[in-house]
Amino acid sequence: MKEMSFALTDDQKALKTAVYDLCKQYTGEYWRELDAKREYPDAFINDLTKAGYLAVLIPQEYGGAGLGIMEAALILEEINRSGGNGGACHAQMYIMGTVLRHGSEPQKRQYLPKLATGELRLQAFGVTEPNAGSDTTKLQTTAIKKGDRYVVNGQKMFISRVLQSDLMLLLARTTPVDQVQKKTDGLSVFLIDIREAKGKGLDVRPLRMMMNHSTNALFFDNLEIPADSLIGQEGKGFSYILDGMNAERILVASDSLGDARWFIEKAVAYSSQRVIFGKPIGANQGVQFPIAKAHMAIEAADLMRTKAAKLFDADIPCGPEANMAKYLASEAAIEAGNACIDCHGGYGFAEEYDIERKFRESRLYRAAPINNNLIMAYVGEHVLGMPRSY
Repeated sequence: MKEMSFALTDDQKALKTAVYDLCKQYTGEYWRELDAKREYPDAFINDLTKAGYLAVLIPQEYGGAGLGIMEAALILEEINRSGGNGGACHAQMYIMGTVLRHGSEPQKRQYLPKLATGELRLQAFGVTEPNAGSDTTKLQTTAIKKGDRYVVNGQKMFISRVLQSDLMLLLARTTPVDQVQKKTDGLSVFLIDIREAKGKGLDVRPLRMMMNHSTNALFFDNLEIPADSLIGQEGKGFSYILDGMNAERILVASDSLGDARWFIEKAVAYSSQRVIFGKPIGANQGVQFPIAKAHMAIEAADLMRTKAAKLFDADIPCGPEANMAKYLASEAAIEAGNACIDCHGGYGFAEEYDIERKFRESRLYRAAPINNNLIMAYVGEHVLGMPRSY
């Protein structure tokens, strides 16, 4: 493998600047109001879409920019570094990869150009279930073939942006687990038109969460979907979902990096101008050192994220790097958030400073989309060759 450069290109630097400039038009007040009402940032998402940023991974032949995961990662990082919340839009970037890699040519031509223009939104990813959690092979939602239709029954939990999406990628069991050789077989992926499904077998129940994430519980009761909703081969869905996990890890790591940088910039600015006992509080090691320590953790996480993204874009296996990037970045964001809160004292808990909102948003990524404990288990078993720990 040729030597890997961690330096950003001029185009990538320009992309970061352009995204940040767009995002700064949406102030903390905008995000606070949405957070209080638990509303979706439609205006912000529409502007990102018009600028082409949500189509960055869609090939040019389907109306997208045809760029790499590195560019997508930089976009999400800048959204969060500006004070926004990339969680409102990051899913479309990695969900559409399943359609791109495993969908038929008619499916790609039907959906990808409309996703690129914003005519359609694909922000919902239906995998997690109340009785399965991280053990995806145990999911209980079924899709049974009946003629030219599949009939879907079951429940999904913590599925975000369903009411803000036109389409949803759904993972369901098409062959009972006791009829397959491997428990990972018999799962299939479907692209569902939410507009047609709601009220006709799909019940969407919003869940108010700690952060504004447009999250829902889904109930499927004999929902009929066309057979051509199937993506790829029946029974191969688990491998299709796994195929997109590295992209997901890299992009979520970028969300966290943006959050972490926002915390540090906020903490440095405040501690440099806040004067107590005759000097800036940032001159005190008890304030300065946690901020410096968090900054070092951020830079280390950034290197791992960049390495993972470069490997991904070069089509080189990057499972360890992508998982470690997600772990390191999410932990760095929490560390930076704590340093920022401590530095601000009581103001760190005041809504108008946005720190408590950003902390709630960043805290999610220690637990989702995969818990950091499972990443440590993955590294122990698959990277270090240690005995399986669960």
